[in-house]
Amino acid sequence: MDALNIGELADKAGIRTSAIRFYESVGLLPKPPRRSGWRRYDPSVLDRLQVIHAAREVGISIAEIRTLLDGFPKGDSPSKRWQKLAKRKLPDLEATIQRTLALKYLIEAGIECDCGDIALCINSEGVACRPASKGGKNAIEADDWVVSL
Repeated sequence: MDALNIGELADKAGIRTSAIRFYESVGLLPKPPRRSGWRRYDPSVLDRLQVIHAAREVGISIAEIRTLLDGFPKGDSPSKRWQKLAKRKLPDLEATIQRTLALKYLIEAGIECDCGDIALCINSEGVACRPASKGGKNAIEADDWVVSL
């Protein structure tokens, strides 16, 4: 594959060109060579860009990404880098997942809610209840839908 311009790279990565410029400015992406004033990216940059973007989407900081990609001693393999970062970040990611699920359940409860005010759907302890599904093997017990926010 030939070198990509910034628009082509952004399209392939599914992000905005401004994100690519930002990642360059903070040192996560190498400055690409230019031809006639245009940035020209080696297609291999796409893999690195996708790692950066995925990490940002789950709340990994720029500094942590920099460490993950480039900041470990030369003797550390990439898998060791991932293991070190994973041990630090997994608790944060798990907490984010739990908060997101709690919000999802609250929103799902709102779909079936007939209350005129959301405050009527949430008790004083911040718990929303959603009734169990009706019939079928996918029915869920109501207790499984009690979510603390």
